Amino acid sequence: MKRIYITTALTCLAILAALLCTFRILKLTGRKENITVGFIYDNDESTPYTYNFSLAKDALERKYGDKITILSRSNVLDEDIEEPLRELADEGCDIIFFNGYSPLVRELAPEYPSIQFCQTSYTDMAGQKVPSNYHTFKGEAYQGRYVSGIAAGMKLKQMIAERLITEDQALVGFVAAFPTSEVISGYTAFLLGVRSIVPSATMEVTYTHTWSSYPQEKSAATKLLEDGCVILSQHTDTIGPAIACEEVCEDHPVCFVGYNQSMSEVAPAASLVTARICWEPYALAAVDAVVVNRDIEKNLTGRIHGTDVSAGFENGWVEMEDLNLQVAAAGTQQAMNKAIDLFKRGYNDFVFKGNYTGTNPDDSSDTIDLRGGYIENENTSYPLFHYILDGVITIVPLP
Repeated sequence: MKRIYITTALTCLAILAALLCTFRILKLTGRKENITVGFIYDNDESTPYTYNFSLAKDALERKYGDKITILSRSNVLDEDIEEPLRELADEGCDIIFFNGYSPLVRELAPEYPSIQFCQTSYTDMAGQKVPSNYHTFKGEAYQGRYVSGIAAGMKLKQMIAERLITEDQALVGFVAAFPTSEVISGYTAFLLGVRSIVPSATMEVTYTHTWSSYPQEKSAATKLLEDGCVILSQHTDTIGPAIACEEVCEDHPVCFVGYNQSMSEVAPAASLVTARICWEPYALAAVDAVVVNRDIEKNLTGRIHGTDVSAGFENGWVEMEDLNLQVAAAGTQQAMNKAIDLFKRGYNDFVFKGNYTGTNPDDSSDTIDLRGGYIENENTSYPLFHYILDGVITIVPLP
């Protein structure tokens, strides 16, 4: 009996020692068993950009289950972010994500040193000094734009072969929000993807001067279609351009190339393919880092510059969705895959390259010659290509 008591006591001591050891390990590593994550959205999930960003939240919920608490604020203007950001900080968030473009996030971060602030990059971050708990990130969108341009180019080539249009009618349109380098970089990569298949293709671009306005975006798209554009894409936040294409595609051949969210449901006859930035890999890695008390950037793979990170197809930060096989030209998937494979193998110097010159729309003395090539996102996650290609891109005023 005495031996049983001794054995029981030793077993209890061993269990206690193991528990103490586990507690000390957790204390040393700072591992969090439960975590609170905040999301601040510039719009709500009815808009493609915010819906796409919210998929990161869904991914976190799937991974962590009841060990994660997610708090969110929607329809927050950039200039109004201070109040919701402070609310989330005061409600115990360990990390906060914001998909807008406000400098206030960076300014407020030092007041909450125990919280990590992760914002989609909105300016050139190269060489900038930022708080250690402030992070910027973005998928290398130009890669997806270029590949979607290949899909559009294959469709144009088919239209020409079927004599639906002539080579000099290979006109694509683009509904853009603002003439920022992020937007210009995207639509230029799109056109260069198109021209890799149909060298005669040209582009018309209309700016809405707002990120989210269904009436203006649809009006701009309608005008581009009336001008003779047979393929449209966008860098704005509503379904307006896709609807405009769907409404006319029965009368004459028109296709729509989506961004951030597939338009196959709202424009099933016109939708061709969609390119999207995948925010999930960054959000998962960032939250994992916070859980184990590790620097976020040490938990990531990609182009890392301090606390600023970007990546493309090779790390799953960019992907193509919903190639419409009822609309796409034969061989489109293979042509897209060939370019995607180059990106995955680290080649990125073939996009902004060719017998082109470009001019900065804000400074005519600032020009570029692309015969030597240009590499996007080389030193910062924010796209910096800001030149309008001479002779192939025309800016058309909003009607």
